Amino acid sequence: MIRVLIVDDEPLARRGMRRALESLPGVAIAGECGNGIDAVRAIVEEAPDIVLLDVQMPGLSGFEVIERVGVDAMPAVIFVTAHDQHALRAFDVHAVDYVLKPIDPDRFRDAFDRAARLVTRERPRAAADRLERLMRRVDLSGRRGDAPPPLDRLVVKENGRMMFVDVEVIDWIEAAGNYVRLHAGSRRFLLRSTMDRLADRLADRFVRVRRSALVAVRAISSVEPYAKGSYTIALRSGAAVISSRYYGARLRSLLRPDR
Repeated sequence: MIRVLIVDDEPLARRGMRRALESLPGVAIAGECGNGIDAVRAIVEEAPDIVLLDVQMPGLSGFEVIERVGVDAMPAVIFVTAHDQHALRAFDVHAVDYVLKPIDPDRFRDAFDRAARLVTRERPRAAADRLERLMRRVDLSGRRGDAPPPLDRLVVKENGRMMFVDVEVIDWIEAAGNYVRLHAGSRRFLLRSTMDRLADRLADRFVRVRRSALVAVRAISSVEPYAKGSYTIALRSGAAVISSRYYGARLRSLLRPDR
């Protein structure tokens, strides 16, 4: 049985997708979500095999849902979109399935069959790679509507299951190849993301101290000169991070008496 999550802010669109799914054998509907925040929670808690994901939603767009869950933790995705030519070109380039609104039953079945084959053949890495390439092309800063809610937690995989890690418990973040490593006290978590992406989304609470490291402002215990404009940053957890002189101005701004 393939479990499918429906995510769309339009009740009529959700109803159409539900009807399309009910006509397919071996399919169970894992739930419906009308916004991106609920979608992130449902993906983590319900672990569906496939998600039908609306591209444009208030609060969090479909792309921002993927950003918060992480491409490695995402189930197979079929995007649902209106006639957005920019999105369609990106989907075509990266071989990501999509259906247009209003839903055409034949096109829907074709997209679903491809997603189902991806699930049953157990090729999550191939799907994650496609999503990662797509996310690199998508400009989240160009989203429409209100600004997204603050990024207050990240989704990681641990021992084969997905879980949330609150941003407030993360002391610092370092680059680790195609991943980043989250340091939260004595615990370590790997997340498939980029330093640039996290630096942009966490800018109000974290300071970039070198190209490959972000430090939580609240976690800093002391800062001491190290060499040639760089600093040793002591954290309350007992860890120490060496800054780069190229990011010294950002760090020194935290030490101003008027802060």
